[in-house]
Amino acid sequence: MAREVTHEERGPVVLDDDDKGDDGLIYVCQCGLSDSKPLCDGSHNATTDEADGVVYKYPNGDADGERREVDEIVYADK
Repeated sequence: MAREVTHEERGPVVLDDDDKGDDGLIYVCQCGLSDSKPLCDGSHNATTDEADGVVYKYPNGDADGERREVDEIVYADK
């Protein structure tokens, strides 16, 4: 499984003690769907039934939206 994710930020985010959860740990989003990036908000739960070898796109990066399979990701020359 894979996801096409669009990021608009152009710089780093500084994490500090305020970002720690109740267990004292910091959870960083790896699925790309969190509304509180770079922190995890549990949006990855929407990905549990994704099939291996398939690329998915979630409209507007919304984990609650209806995802679609992507046949091919085409990169524009810059």
